[in-house]
Amino acid sequence: MQLTANRATCIGAGQCVFTDPDAFDQDDDGLVLVLRPEPAATEEIARATEAVHVCPSRSLRLVESAP
Repeated sequence: MQLTANRATCIGAGQCVFTDPDAFDQDDDGLVLVLRPEPAATEEIARATEAVHVCPSRSLRLVESAP
């Protein structure tokens, strides 16, 4: 799985950080930073999926990694 963030559309709500602080942080401007771009464990994928769903600007994506 590949976790990405579109910083151009991020509004800095921080919901991703509240949902999965191990995978996300915010920079000094409040924009999302992806700390764990390749979640592997089932729990990591579940938390990343939840963060994608709660993002108000829809700036996060979780997709299958290319082989």
